[in-house]
Amino acid sequence: MVQEPGWVRHAVWWHVYPLGFTGAERAATGQVTHRLGQVEAWLDYAVELGASGLLLGPVFASETHGYDTVDHFRIDPRLGVREDFDRLVEGAHRRGLRVLLDGVFNHVGRGFAAFAEGPSPEWFHVTGEGYEHFEGHAHLPTLNHGSGVVRDHVVEVMCHWLSAGVDGWRLDAAYAVPRGFWAEVLGRVRARFPEAYLVGEVIHGDYAAFVAETGVHSVTQYELWKAVWSSLNDRNLFELAWALGRHGEFLDSFVPLTFVGNHDVTRIASQVDPALVPHALVVLFTTGGTPAVYYGDEQGFRGVKEDREGGDDAVRPPFPAEGPSGLAPWGAPVLRLHQDLIGLRRRHPWLHRARTEAVELSNTGVVLVTEAEGQRLAAVLNIGDETARFRVHGDLLLGDAHVSGGAVQVGPRGWAVLG
Repeated sequence: MVQEPGWVRHAVWWHVYPLGFTGAERAATGQVTHRLGQVEAWLDYAVELGASGLLLGPVFASETHGYDTVDHFRIDPRLGVREDFDRLVEGAHRRGLRVLLDGVFNHVGRGFAAFAEGPSPEWFHVTGEGYEHFEGHAHLPTLNHGSGVVRDHVVEVMCHWLSAGVDGWRLDAAYAVPRGFWAEVLGRVRARFPEAYLVGEVIHGDYAAFVAETGVHSVTQYELWKAVWSSLNDRNLFELAWALGRHGEFLDSFVPLTFVGNHDVTRIASQVDPALVPHALVVLFTTGGTPAVYYGDEQGFRGVKEDREGGDDAVRPPFPAEGPSGLAPWGAPVLRLHQDLIGLRRRHPWLHRARTEAVELSNTGVVLVTEAEGQRLAAVLNIGDETARFRVHGDLLLGDAHVSGGAVQVGPRGWAVLG
């Protein structure tokens, strides 16, 4: 396994999908509109949230949603130009925020030069019937990852933007790319930028083997994401306990990127009973991992992802162009909860690689004890409709509970964190 950069131990990402965040047009227009300044206007908000990094969705020239790249070296004109991007990165760094870019290197858009002019078999898998494309999407031709030209291109793109000051890459659809391709490309990138953080999008499969064989530092922890909302909805905390056991095994070799929402999934406030959103957040911020908060989740935004054209729009909405003053006041309690939990997380950096064990467990109640480096926290979750009593020692740090004599009493659908 490749050891992640030391700074990642303290990372908490605020994940922004720029094309949606700024209200950009659905398709490229050819006109330049300087919208990245809208993202820059929210950097102080990200700091106040408690984030230490900005995880950006696609920012490169594309045809529609950003994952159909046509030029990896040019900022999408709907977002602005290179100078706008440089100001955003400089502004983030000035505030102590790292910047992670979204690299789409499995496929490109049909307007990508080597495809529009050909397509070239040096760049693409050309067949007698046409060309290979990504998961049935003909507008996303798959790159030929066996080609030295493609490998050199991806290395050049990644190093170009790392030279421009970014701190790492999220590798989109990394699971669809041959692992040997990543091993060579990322080895070359790390040789030049050893402090760059490299995380792959992986949904199913053997996470640890993928990390070992590709050279990424981390992968997206979809197993835990699913278990969090599913266990809360089904009143089956045994599922959560099982997933946390698996999570601990991953932590033996790498630190997963953890989340309860992102640009591809239904928002947590729509996925579970709103009264149980705090329980999902407690799990996110008190267990091992590198947590990411998807923009709007910290305001209690709702949105359901649908399997249709435009089905992502509800989870990729614009934020107020005027900045935080344009937010509705009803999101304030959810924001405060995020700030409290992120603050707890950042005061306890040992949580990054900590293991969590369910020491008291029923369908609707659990005590999750998280330990590392001689430190300990206990998260108590009650998703039932009655007050529950748990045997656990500690001082109340967050939540609403009565603690006395080695026990804690938590109200219906209540929670607490003890230290």
